[in-house]
Amino acid sequence: MTRYFTQDHEWIEIDGDTGTVGITDYAQSQLGDITFVELPEAGASVAKGDAPCVVDSVKAASDVYAPVSGTVTEANAALADEPELVNTDAEVGGWLFRLTLSDPSELDGLMDKAAYDAYVAEL
Repeated sequence: MTRYFTQDHEWIEIDGDTGTVGITDYAQSQLGDITFVELPEAGASVAKGDAPCVVDSVKAASDVYAPVSGTVTEANAALADEPELVNTDAEVGGWLFRLTLSDPSELDGLMDKAAYDAYVAEL
């Protein structure tokens, strides 16, 4: 599996033609404690840059942008009862949704871990 990152602080982990999307630890630390997550419905089509998900924190509500285009196959049901999973495990158990990629070439514009870490270090 390969993980990519966006400048908006989303991550996507690719396994075949499926991507799992979440926010980075950096994003979570900037938002503060997540108190609610509005997840997309399975079957929803999203285009790269769409905001199919919203996370609410003690500081603000924040859109989560789709790093690639595709069809949502699953939302992390655990977050309905435990949105705080994003606070403690943003890059593993706090994933937000999965999608089937419609255009894998869109991954070309995303950063790998080293590039993302360098990007965050400049902020």
